[in-house]
Amino acid sequence: MIEGRAAMTEVTERPVGTRYFAASATVPNNPLLPVVILRGAFAPAPSDEIIARMAANGWGGAWAWTVFDYHHYHPDAHEALAVAAGEARLQLGGPEGTELAVTAGDCLVLPAGTGHCRLSQSRDFRICGAYPPGQELFITRQANAQAGADAPVIAQVPLPQTDPIHGADGPLVRIWGRALSPG
Repeated sequence: MIEGRAAMTEVTERPVGTRYFAASATVPNNPLLPVVILRGAFAPAPSDEIIARMAANGWGGAWAWTVFDYHHYHPDAHEALAVAAGEARLQLGGPEGTELAVTAGDCLVLPAGTGHCRLSQSRDFRICGAYPPGQELFITRQANAQAGADAPVIAQVPLPQTDPIHGADGPLVRIWGRALSPG
């Protein structure tokens, strides 16, 4: 936390959404883990405060910018996307996936292999991305007909030990843990 600023101390744990995406012809997605959607997870804050929060929870390789306007995925890394300002429409799961509106304070955590693309954004849209430890040097692949070949790489990506916003007891840890539990 950054001293003198209260915005990132106002972290909330609201109902959490999840969404699974099946593999498509051009995007592998993740067969076991859902996208975790944390609506209003934090009070809107400057990018540096959001990046500091994610770093305090062990997520690194952070950046603040936008989302590429073409379908792409990371076969070797999970990715947290926290909206610092504005709003956007993203498409998750590849060209056949789902459109999702996001706004300041929302956080998405995409499991390795999940396709994503920016469809539109407000002028002030700014999003912060970060990755679990050891996954900061990741590959970005544009959607392609050979995407299925990345399935073995995706299967080997380790789960993060913390939620990027809520830490060790956050919803991401519980949801992904349950997704991989037998029974």
